[in-house]
Amino acid sequence: MQSSAALEYDYSVAKLYMWTMVIFGIVGMTIGVLIASQLAFPELNYLFGEYGTFSRLRPLHTNVVIYGFTISGIMMSFYYSAPRVLKVSLGELPFFNFLAKFGFLAYLIAATFMVISELMGITASKEYAQMEWPLDVAIVVYWVIWGMVMFGLIGARREKSLYISLWYYIACFLGVAMLYLFNNMEVPTYFFSGGLGAWYHSVSMYAGTNDALVQWWWGHNAVAFVFTVPIIAIIYYFLPKESGQAVYSYKLSLLSFWGLMFVYLWAGGHHLLWSTVPDWMQTMGSVFSVVLILPSWGSAINMLLTMKGEWNQLTENPLIKFMVLASTFYMLSTLEGPIQAVKSVNAIAHFTDWIPGHVHDGVLGWVAFMIFAAAMHAAPRVFKREIYSKSLLEAQFWIQTTGVVLYFTSMWIAGITQGMMWRAVDEYGNLMYSFIDTVSVLHPYYTIRAIGGLLYLIGMFMFAYNFFMTATAGRKLEQEPQFRSPMA
Repeated sequence: MQSSAALEYDYSVAKLYMWTMVIFGIVGMTIGVLIASQLAFPELNYLFGEYGTFSRLRPLHTNVVIYGFTISGIMMSFYYSAPRVLKVSLGELPFFNFLAKFGFLAYLIAATFMVISELMGITASKEYAQMEWPLDVAIVVYWVIWGMVMFGLIGARREKSLYISLWYYIACFLGVAMLYLFNNMEVPTYFFSGGLGAWYHSVSMYAGTNDALVQWWWGHNAVAFVFTVPIIAIIYYFLPKESGQAVYSYKLSLLSFWGLMFVYLWAGGHHLLWSTVPDWMQTMGSVFSVVLILPSWGSAINMLLTMKGEWNQLTENPLIKFMVLASTFYMLSTLEGPIQAVKSVNAIAHFTDWIPGHVHDGVLGWVAFMIFAAAMHAAPRVFKREIYSKSLLEAQFWIQTTGVVLYFTSMWIAGITQGMMWRAVDEYGNLMYSFIDTVSVLHPYYTIRAIGGLLYLIGMFMFAYNFFMTATAGRKLEQEPQFRSPMA
């Protein structure tokens, strides 16, 4: 093995995930803008026949953004940062290098078939778990491969201590492995019904309330272990590296880590408030959701305090802008979620547009902003070229920030309006509004939501262009930048 001083990192796998992240980001967000527009202008449902309806495209949008864009971004960040904090290159480990590339191929095939099957209307009809059993098997294989590569790198490391980012990546691996397996326990009907139906069709092993409980144990923790834990891993590496600042408090990072691990797992019951789930489980979900503010804000405050004394970088470096605003959105989202989990608030918020408003200020403001920042920090080191355009990054930041703000504010207003109108009764106890009354009054807010999504999509195209030009036409660098990423 070569000495760590002369170590040349192999970025071939990171590069593969970079490009899939860009492609899936464009596809997922384009579908998102289309379905947001369909809610404002229903005639758009008939553009592409059955393949263009909201009901067909909505699961595709969520799954492409989660399993396409976000997972690609996480893997890109892992394969870039993990070798660096462990001081070992994938190029030195031929078996694990092969495994990582084989895993990428398995991922690409599974993701492609996910898009095709969901476009055809073939789903298991479970939120964030729509893929049928053959794809579930492929995903489990892929996830095991990632775990083998991760622990292979850890086993071969030169750096004795495990940096905090690695803790969060390990938690992501273990959490998803456990929850995905439990929620996707399903029976392939063809093999248990004497050959009736399609070979790929399945039904859940659970039924009724049990199915709902397991589903939202997974559903909420998909948010925990895909949208939160690995994104914290990303910011704990990329913010100090870009800013040149040490993490404010290592103890706070560990305290927040264990807090998240113990609390987040049990908050999923808040998706089932006012349902047939036992009341004590609903209350437990609400309580754990409120307690979740502590470790969540612990992580976010730790990230913001890392910039203590260096706030001038916020005006000078667009990547720092992305990361600091991402931390701020993380704080906002992890306060908003627990507020919605309080039973009295949930009685108004449940099934309203406030819920997708909350999801999107988290995903667009926290998750996607961090992935953009990580990709642009890594690009000069991976491609050995300067970032193509600082002004394009600045413009992307402001356009997308405007888009997110338009999105969540319109959905806050729409959601609370819905909740109040659904509950309004006259002096005789009769409902004052029909359902269509609420739909009519929300039209302007749906239009604003679609405009916000369009602005964010424009920013995504700006990012894709900037990233492509950085990789192919940026000024060549003689040596790797130590901290701040060079940009034209």
